[in-house]
Amino acid sequence: MRIIPAIDIIEGKCVRLSKGDYDTKKVYNENPLEVAKQFEDHGIQHLHLVDLDGAKSKHIVNHRILETIATKTNLKIDFGGGLKTDEDLHVAFESGASQITGGSIAVKDRDTFLGWLNTYGADKIILGADAKDEKVAVSGWLEESDQALLPFIGSFQKKGVKYVICTDISKDGMLEGPSFQLYKRILDKTKKIETLVTGSGVEDKEVLGINLIASGGISSFDELPKLAELGCEGTIIGKAIYEDRISLKQLENYILENGQ
Repeated sequence: MRIIPAIDIIEGKCVRLSKGDYDTKKVYNENPLEVAKQFEDHGIQHLHLVDLDGAKSKHIVNHRILETIATKTNLKIDFGGGLKTDEDLHVAFESGASQITGGSIAVKDRDTFLGWLNTYGADKIILGADAKDEKVAVSGWLEESDQALLPFIGSFQKKGVKYVICTDISKDGMLEGPSFQLYKRILDKTKKIETLVTGSGVEDKEVLGINLIASGGISSFDELPKLAELGCEGTIIGKAIYEDRISLKQLENYILENGQ
């Protein structure tokens, strides 16, 4: 399971929110690059970078910070927040994003999101499926849609989506543990078993499904092996790092032991 620390950006600073509420903003570092370099120094290879100003403004805002981190580290960055147009996407990739996450756009403009999927490929485009009471939330979680979470994910899986980040908003930033049961249901629902016939005529079965990235509520290191056992492909960790609930040394050891 990939370890993916999060950096959320407001006004150029590294912040965290609780349950997506902008009024709960807490600034942890005024230099996001400094934080990213600390992650890299501990063997971390991936970063989840969220443009919260962009999510609120509905267009990319903090692409310069993305560019700075991408050029001054070797981190593979997935970038999200406010990506609404083809130009936003172009700027994000030109600024160094390895992947982008589209959440609100997938709800409000499905055709545009599917266009991105066709243009850039399923390895570059992540579906952001953030939920409150199992309904998909949009616009930096300021709005709740009427779309149920599991059918929403399933409909995009049929269109070729391979990567899904799912955040249970009620858990996000609360340090109360992730939504294990929700992730299990998503993985069970999206699992597909294909029968393959080998050259010798012997049937073999291959289990296929989405690459689910768990996000929200991580509070202790012990939760990480449980998420891996469930089948999560990655997990995003935010406040637990910044509040010293999980040390970077623990994450470094986990990565070394699991051959990432």
